Amino acid sequence: MSSVFLRLSTFCLRGSFLLFTLSAGAADRPNVLWFVVDDMSANFSCYGESSISTPHVDKLAAGGIKFTSAFVTAPVCSSSRSAMITGMYQTSIGAHHHRSGRGEHRIQLPGEVVPLPSLFQGAGYYTCIGSGLPGIDHRGLPIKKDRKGKTDYNFDWDALIYDSHDWSGRAEGQPFFMQVQLHGGKLRGDTEAAYEEMKKRAVTLFGESMDPDKVTLPPYYPRDPVLLRDWAAYLDSVRITDWHVGQVMARLEKEGLLKNTVVIFMTDHGISHARGKQFLYDEGTHIPFVICGPGVEAGKVRDDLIEHIDMAAISLAAAGLPVPAWMQGRNVLAGDYSLRDAVFSARDRCGEAADRIRSVRTEDYLYLRNFHPGRPHLMANDYKDTKLIIQRLREMHAEGQLPEISEKLLFAPVRPAEELYEWRDDRWQVANLAADAVHEEARRRLSARLDQWIEESGDPGDESPEVYDLEIADELAVIKAGSERYRAFSKNAEVYRQWMKEGE
Repeated sequence: MSSVFLRLSTFCLRGSFLLFTLSAGAADRPNVLWFVVDDMSANFSCYGESSISTPHVDKLAAGGIKFTSAFVTAPVCSSSRSAMITGMYQTSIGAHHHRSGRGEHRIQLPGEVVPLPSLFQGAGYYTCIGSGLPGIDHRGLPIKKDRKGKTDYNFDWDALIYDSHDWSGRAEGQPFFMQVQLHGGKLRGDTEAAYEEMKKRAVTLFGESMDPDKVTLPPYYPRDPVLLRDWAAYLDSVRITDWHVGQVMARLEKEGLLKNTVVIFMTDHGISHARGKQFLYDEGTHIPFVICGPGVEAGKVRDDLIEHIDMAAISLAAAGLPVPAWMQGRNVLAGDYSLRDAVFSARDRCGEAADRIRSVRTEDYLYLRNFHPGRPHLMANDYKDTKLIIQRLREMHAEGQLPEISEKLLFAPVRPAEELYEWRDDRWQVANLAADAVHEEARRRLSARLDQWIEESGDPGDESPEVYDLEIADELAVIKAGSERYRAFSKNAEVYRQWMKEGE
């Protein structure tokens, strides 16, 4: 048994205060299976999406608990996943800058913090990460050789924390911890050719594809054919994701594992779009979050605020394992759980786009602080600027074809230092109330609460110019030298370096 697990075995189980005993047999414990989906918001029919049907995720929700107010602590893959797999705020472990710590600059987890699979391994679990379907990859397509799924962690970690890509290799009677990693919103691609391929695939699977004319867009996106077709392809990717979930659940049932498997379904952040992924509005941070399985009440809906890092604590507790004292995620299913009165999110450097935004959300308000308000919302960012939808938005802006709300929210040359929204009534966060005297008390209260969280969580903030240079060099090392992308990335990085020098 690992020394990590022996050390953690003395910790109290949060919520029930029952000590974990080493004599408890691993074979008596339930399996734990996660569905973790890339780049997808809560566009499932059980969450109110009326243009498509998602029967398999709907079935999970009907058979368990659906959380309607679940939010990620980071709106970009690697930072979100670094937080998810440790149950810690990415800012607290120094993993908040996207795709960091992989080259000359290394990031080590602090103190006793270890990735969740290590805790499961120490308790006798077989740990695996893959597609959940032998012979099928994370896109739901046939492959010749199975492989492990997406990790994307921004810190040094041992690949041996995962035993395999699939639970089929475990010993007889051994429980497993499985992460099913799905391509999600990335399936739609970002070119006309990719949209056409998605359309063909949807027709093959479902007999039809999503009609772009029936798409409902957020109010700040114009009903332009390019944006409508992209969103239609995205909704088809939601349906394919739902199909994949159904295939995995059918496999569990066929193998006689379903009744003893706790299933959690979530996405790593919202849709990749101009105001979604990378940003702290609902479009970027609000996610579906569903739990079902043994001991989980069926058909329940919870509206209280939770964070995606709670998944780590929920999973340990569901397996009868102790939640370590260092973990910031909470077991929201515990009998004595106290509802969160606030949740927090942070956006930092994404690729070459250096930024710092922090938010605190309560039952009524969403408060954001832009630490670099002199920079525009749609800052130069190679990752987003290569997308057809962003290119089209920039074209329409240059030609003066955008509606006023799009210009204001997407293309203003500077941003407000503070933003305040009544987010439950203002679904898309378009009415900034930060300068409204009626909401001044709320603005001051949430600003102070955010300051408190920043201090208590140990938020280190911006990268130093020296570390930025190291990380940019690491990014450029995987881009073909002399390519258009290499030149654009390098040019953008120089802009950010200049802004840093100017204190902007």
